[in-house]
Amino acid sequence: MDAIVKNFPASSQEQGQKSARPSQQEAEEAVRVLLRWAGDDPAREGLLDTPSRVAKAYGELFAGYDQSPEDVLGRTFEEMSGFDDIVLVREIPFFSHCEHHMLPIKGMATVAYLPNGPVLGLSKIARVVEIFGRRLQTQENLTAQIANAIQNTLKPRGVAVLIEAEHMCMEMRGVQKQGSRTLTTTFTGEFKTNATEQARFFTLARNR
Repeated sequence: MDAIVKNFPASSQEQGQKSARPSQQEAEEAVRVLLRWAGDDPAREGLLDTPSRVAKAYGELFAGYDQSPEDVLGRTFEEMSGFDDIVLVREIPFFSHCEHHMLPIKGMATVAYLPNGPVLGLSKIARVVEIFGRRLQTQENLTAQIANAIQNTLKPRGVAVLIEAEHMCMEMRGVQKQGSRTLTTTFTGEFKTNATEQARFFTLARNR
């Protein structure tokens, strides 16, 4: 998977959708509808506070829609601009939700880049994974969006992203194959064109 997603930053259509976001009350009513549809009674004692709890939880789980990767990546360390070798952060844990069934995705992301001047704080890489993870996703898009954000903002010589994740939509429903894992990669710049750099990335990503 080495295609780069072209929809970063958010389009005007996406920004319009954000401005039309339903109210808290509308979100809670939607939860009550789903509870009734599932066959339960939202008026029973155990479910009285469930709509507000779900709305609050969704605010946390999908907080990435209100955060900008560009803002996170904007601060770099110029005094370290002489460093030009690979920078790799391995096995960043993340949670996301699949856009098809809104069921959880749990995985690890390994992200590397080849500096071309400024160097990122290591926590910034983890923050980018978190921002894109806390949106409705496919794993393929998530992988490409992380690479695209770093490439477009930092302008390094190359970016490599490896994600390995479990999808509850495969484990809880449908084929119900527990323990299956999906692996995706995206490469830009020298990681895409230079086989030696790509092999070095895999060696470092898998070396424990």
